[in-house]
Amino acid sequence: MFPSVDGRLAILAILLPASFIVITSLKRFIRNRQNKLPPGPVPLPLLGNVLSINTKEPWLTYTEWAAVYGDLFFVRLLGQEIVVINSQHVAEALLDKRSRIYSDRPYMATVEPFGWSDAFAFVGYNDEWRLCRRLFHQTFRSDSALKFRPMQIKQAREMIVNLIDDPQNYHSHFATFSSSVAMSVTYGYQTSHRHDPLVRIVENAIAIGIQVMTPERAILLKIFPFLLKLPDWCWGSTIKRDARTSTYRMREMTDVPFQYAQDHMVENSALGQLSMVAENLQRIEKQDQTSRSLFEGALKKAATTAIIGSYESTTSVCMTFALAMVLYPDIQRRAQAEIDSVVGRDRLPTFEDRTSLPYIESVLRETLRWQPIAPLGTPHGTASDDTYDGYFIPKGTVVMYNVWGISRDEKRYPEASRFMPERFLDVNGALTDDNPAGYVFGFGRRACPGRYAADASLWSAIVTTLATVEFSSAKDDQGKVIEFNPQFTTGITHSPMVFPCNISSRSRAHSELVNVLRTEV
Repeated sequence: MFPSVDGRLAILAILLPASFIVITSLKRFIRNRQNKLPPGPVPLPLLGNVLSINTKEPWLTYTEWAAVYGDLFFVRLLGQEIVVINSQHVAEALLDKRSRIYSDRPYMATVEPFGWSDAFAFVGYNDEWRLCRRLFHQTFRSDSALKFRPMQIKQAREMIVNLIDDPQNYHSHFATFSSSVAMSVTYGYQTSHRHDPLVRIVENAIAIGIQVMTPERAILLKIFPFLLKLPDWCWGSTIKRDARTSTYRMREMTDVPFQYAQDHMVENSALGQLSMVAENLQRIEKQDQTSRSLFEGALKKAATTAIIGSYESTTSVCMTFALAMVLYPDIQRRAQAEIDSVVGRDRLPTFEDRTSLPYIESVLRETLRWQPIAPLGTPHGTASDDTYDGYFIPKGTVVMYNVWGISRDEKRYPEASRFMPERFLDVNGALTDDNPAGYVFGFGRRACPGRYAADASLWSAIVTTLATVEFSSAKDDQGKVIEFNPQFTTGITHSPMVFPCNISSRSRAHSELVNVLRTEV
């Protein structure tokens, strides 16, 4: 008996991708026989190394393989060739010094269907990316970011009031703080102290995106694109439904605040409060329609990327910091003692105090290192063939730098799994030259363009929190400590999930300081 039409279509849907993989694999086999690829685990026919990888936390697998194959190794996931970098030295040699080759983005089959083409972080290395980057850089470069500092201190103090008044919703307060500066600078929008509607839109959009925007899922969708065409009732259609939801939420996050900026341009201009969006929209008013459309599209992507970056990165680092303070109370006390000795108890820290607080600086560095929020960074792509240390790296290879592996190098960071800020201080108590920001924020032309503003926001949050608030273990009704094992999100980011903790004012003197802040909020 012959198969039905539907059966034949199903067979064809399987055979076509399989045939493509076979043909591609044969071509690569012939090419690679003539070139020496970096070492790596032996791939299975067709599947490559996909069955050997922890798909939820692939950085753990890559870190294990680094111990066997070294700082640069080669893996294949289905039909995709991947080079994984496991040291800062190699990452700088390739991504920094050869940025002309390594600044592209690989094709990710999830970007367009899930609506993430609105973020220029995923745009290829082309003229559109350069325009987006220029618009972003004008607002967030190092000297421009200095203007945000009064706002960052103000928002950090508002966050403290929220943490003390409503401690159970600490994640929401971190998210509001993380979004507030970027919302103001980018769109001229002032967030509410709590439950802000635009912050909620951002939360909803990013919540689904960070779970699905992984290289592993992108490779699956690249090989089996028909998954996006399955009817909703069909097994395997979850990815299609997720794509539809993600696209809607991303579009909402892109359009709603942008429209707000447009609607309030006149009144904000009269107050001398031009946002990044408003200032650039005014600049292009006299251009022709085609030029305006291209510019406006790039501006939307730059603005959306600013919000995504500020929300996800800063919120995650604040969560990591809070977790560390609960698990390592001695470190919290030492940090607070330094603040009291330099700042006193009758005022709150400002940026003028930063250079006098080296231990606080080391706490920030260790927070970035201990649980890096992007354990594999954002994938780079090779624009041409390259050779490094005698190894051939083909054009079109996905290049990942294993931030997790770098942060877990026991030679560089003894007892790497422990939270130990003092590892960044020398015997005299001065800061060392080792700063994890050098690898956490990326490399080369694709390094995070908002890293200066992010660094200042994180410092203001950490120092203000330590000056006023005590994190401690939560207790049940019988006064017993509630034990927990920290859980982390999976996907393109690694962030602590909400955990039980107690948040309170450090002392009566600090409560009085917070009361003063309440009158200012």
